[in-house]
Amino acid sequence: MRRRHLRAVIRIEAETHPRPWSLSLFMSEMALRTSRSYFVARVDGLVVGYVGLMMSADEGHITTLAVDPNWHRRKIGTRLLLAAARDGRRRDAHALTLEVRMSNAGAQELYRQFGFAPAGVRKNYYVETNEDALIMWAQDVHLPEYGVRLDTIAAAIPGETFFDDGRVR
Repeated sequence: MRRRHLRAVIRIEAETHPRPWSLSLFMSEMALRTSRSYFVARVDGLVVGYVGLMMSADEGHITTLAVDPNWHRRKIGTRLLLAAARDGRRRDAHALTLEVRMSNAGAQELYRQFGFAPAGVRKNYYVETNEDALIMWAQDVHLPEYGVRLDTIAAAIPGETFFDDGRVR
């Protein structure tokens, strides 16, 4: 993610979140390059989604993941989570975590494909709707077996080849 992508990111953020992140929050997150990574998905130059990863010691936290509603069900979220998970592994993460709305069954299923399992609940985490968040963890992501899992996910995405550096060719 670069500054030039932020107009589109803010648009998607406003469409997908009741309490969207601000431009200044995205900019401050992007400035923390040693502990944060942000990626965008683009189709023909159009930003259609984004994901964020925050590293803390040997744990990676998926801070945000959103896809333009017009681009749902096209594996954009899968591609984004794949990029974040691979980046976490490059940064020596041993585990990945995230929070997801209890009502978001589709996202939970995606996360399960990546090895995330429920580990708890944050009551009223989403204050704008008083909705609970399901806390999910993927353990042992530094092991070769997790790399094989990511390669298997990538291989199932039609028409594209993903490489260990996160690039698509």
